[in-house]
Amino acid sequence: MTRKVGIIGAGHVGADTAFSLVTQGLCDVLVLIDKNESKATSQALELQDMASFSSSRTAVIANNYAALADADVVVMAIGPKTLLREDRLEELAETRAVVSDVTPKIMASGFNGVIINITNPCDVITQVIQKVSGLPHAQVFGTGTSLDTARMKRVVGEFFNLDPKSVNGYVMGEHGESQFVAWSTVNVGGCPVSQLAGESQADWQALESSVRGGGWAILQGKGWTSFGIATATAQLVDAVLSDAQSVYPIAAWDETQQVYIGQPAIIGGQGVVKRLQPVLATEEAAAYRASAEIIRGAFESN
Repeated sequence: MTRKVGIIGAGHVGADTAFSLVTQGLCDVLVLIDKNESKATSQALELQDMASFSSSRTAVIANNYAALADADVVVMAIGPKTLLREDRLEELAETRAVVSDVTPKIMASGFNGVIINITNPCDVITQVIQKVSGLPHAQVFGTGTSLDTARMKRVVGEFFNLDPKSVNGYVMGEHGESQFVAWSTVNVGGCPVSQLAGESQADWQALESSVRGGGWAILQGKGWTSFGIATATAQLVDAVLSDAQSVYPIAAWDETQQVYIGQPAIIGGQGVVKRLQPVLATEEAAAYRASAEIIRGAFESN
């Protein structure tokens, strides 16, 4: 079976996602689409130039919405014109308009696969895509707190001098200012980090601030973020294509809160298989509800 993926947006994030997919051999056909058609064409050509260096072969197509008809996954990677915004919600008016224009073009092709959204503000835009596309909630999800969770693992790993891959747990809520580290879920080898810290007087609030501000620190230095989110997205695409049944912290639909919001969920061939609900501490549960309220307010604001 041919594994086919479309990426809408050939800027930094879209291009790096394409690079990750091609270099890892995760798809057989890749469709790159951008409003700047020459950019998408150039990105496709450069990816094709990699063919002789790669252990796999990926056919790359540029600027053809009709080619999405039989795609398994479409990644929405549209970015705003202005990147240096500390609060992702400031991008909403611009990105909502573009996504609302692009999504019908995807659906007009006959597409009935899974849409993975990167475009910020991630949670709100994911809901916009689902509403405009008419696809079931399970077939539309966002990268959510995937990257925030990776940042948390890095920060905690650095504090304890551990490999970040040995840190388990989740950042939940909005991919934005109202996110929170669900410390009750964070552990190393089954040992809660609070227990691991012992008498070291860990400043959990400072650690959480480092997680929340991680993206802004990168933006100030290089002007955009792309490596981390592209790698996270490639993993999510692979989880769908391989029907992995793996758990990732994504922006999934919460029926109770009526929003897409960052939480752990099982991902498989049809998208979100099951939303998981960790038992949160009282203050964490309150933070989750507060974050959902912010997302809901933003969605209803325009």
